[in-house]
Amino acid sequence: MVNSPFGTGSSLYSHYITDAPPSRGSLALIMFNTTLLADNLSQPWPGNVSDHISCNKSDGFKYPLYSTVFSIVFIIGLVTNVVAIYIFTCSLKLRNETTTYMMNLVASDLLFVFTLPLRVFYYMNQNWPFGGTLCQVSVSLFYTNMYGSMLFLTCISVDRFLAIVHPFRSRMLRTKRNAKIVCTAVWVLVLSASLPTGFLLQTTTSDKKANATFCFENFSSKQWKSHLSKVVIFIETVGFLIPLLLNLCCSIMVLQTLRRPQTISRGGKLNKTKILRMIVVHLFIFCFCFIPYNVNLVFYALVRTKTLKGCFAESVVRTIYPIALCIAVSNCCFDPIVYYFTSETIQNSIKRKSQTSHQYDVKFSEALQSETSSNLQCSLRSLKAKVFHRESSV
Repeated sequence: MVNSPFGTGSSLYSHYITDAPPSRGSLALIMFNTTLLADNLSQPWPGNVSDHISCNKSDGFKYPLYSTVFSIVFIIGLVTNVVAIYIFTCSLKLRNETTTYMMNLVASDLLFVFTLPLRVFYYMNQNWPFGGTLCQVSVSLFYTNMYGSMLFLTCISVDRFLAIVHPFRSRMLRTKRNAKIVCTAVWVLVLSASLPTGFLLQTTTSDKKANATFCFENFSSKQWKSHLSKVVIFIETVGFLIPLLLNLCCSIMVLQTLRRPQTISRGGKLNKTKILRMIVVHLFIFCFCFIPYNVNLVFYALVRTKTLKGCFAESVVRTIYPIALCIAVSNCCFDPIVYYFTSETIQNSIKRKSQTSHQYDVKFSEALQSETSSNLQCSLRSLKAKVFHRESSV
């Protein structure tokens, strides 16, 4: 008897592969079982036999990495963004369209930062006791922050481009009302993609660890093939590629405008230095935080959908993914740097307050000096009058 690779369904077929000539009844049975084999072979197989060999996962380091990095991001991101929202709401008297985009960026960062303690607890214990709904909300807020940050940073870049390259023609466009409309459209776009993706995720129970529930890491291969691969194409195009191209184009055109002699003479060297510093910081944060994660996400999707096969490719993607994710999450800490370098209103407000305080001190000292001198003059006049009165009486 020959062992068959097709399981029990072909055992009857292997039974009739002998040296003896088959009888008429056995020949009919052979034809029947051959038909069954043809049906089994015609079913869609995910790959060859070698594809079903499970690869050794090499991403166990992600649990201590996530718990450490997310704890640091939570502390720094919470403090810096709370300070930023205090400045926007309490200290700044003058608000424009740039500060409108920044306030929405702060809101996006804070929504995600508040979920980080839950993630830290999960990665430290490798167990999710908070229920499936909270897991799905946490996943949704991650994607909301990721692509919301990219889109709001792009809005700031486009706004600066209009203000510098087309300062007069863009006056009708650069209004607080239009900025609020754009921010609303960004929230609708981001939530419409992140909420369905987050709520696809289901918590699962571990077979190896008793009473352990998984979260953040258990999208099935079927979900990747049916839904998530299309989501990746959408978010990579709308949420990453288009914003990246807009940021690069706007920065290049601003730099070209600054090189013109009339712009330099009109704005001055100090203003040009500020704008250059703003562009460099803005592009560095955007590229550093978001390019590694989004490039690796494409390859991760190819591996999960079995488009890119092989244990080496899966090992490389699984190793890079946690590092790229930690870098992407750190954007919550870097965004307040953008607020300072981008918003001239904030800097001018701080300088105006310090100058006002200094002017108040100067005026107060001058008033005090004038009051003291006037009092001294009055005293001298009264003393002089008394002396003259005595002389006249004598």
